[in-house]
Amino acid sequence: MSEGHFDLGSQDKRKILWIVLALNVAIAAGFFATGLLGDSSALIANGLDNSSDAIVYAISLMALSRPPRWKRIAARFSGIMLLAFAIGVVIDAGRRFLTGSDPLGITMMIMALVAAAVNLLSLFLLKRLKGKDVNLRAATTFSFNDFISNGGILIGGALVLWTGQNWPDLIVGIGVAAIAIYGGIDILRDAHHEAVKAKES
Repeated sequence: MSEGHFDLGSQDKRKILWIVLALNVAIAAGFFATGLLGDSSALIANGLDNSSDAIVYAISLMALSRPPRWKRIAARFSGIMLLAFAIGVVIDAGRRFLTGSDPLGITMMIMALVAAAVNLLSLFLLKRLKGKDVNLRAATTFSFNDFISNGGILIGGALVLWTGQNWPDLIVGIGVAAIAIYGGIDILRDAHHEAVKAKES
């Protein structure tokens, strides 16, 4: 067994996924609440992101005891969901660019720090699992993407405070969408490779 990893059984993996699922539901609610109060595209984008993550973690929980083909189908669904989420974020950012918005930089920064701590914990739990299947790898990708997005929100919030304008918030929102697109494509590619290997074996 590699140092720093646990070769856990299905039940232990299930417990970790339940913990990560609960953390993502809580942080999604926090993002939506602060996004609406702070009129922030970036925060709402991350709320949608964490909501889609929570759905994917629930799918991963169901997939743990399923055959490999079912797991590949679930992973593909996860990737497609991420891409659909990204399109929605870009549309919302465009709407805010046209109609205007007044994001609160300090709210963005505080929420980003809280979310970064939660996502770092989720990433730590998932990274310590050994022998991850395609869905657990997808879950790890989501948590990593979320952690990177939190850094963007922190910078965007500081720029909003400094400039007094909304463009940093909109750029971060679109940046979150770009990260989601990359993650979705990566998950779909991983699921495709798994399918190819299954056919060759």
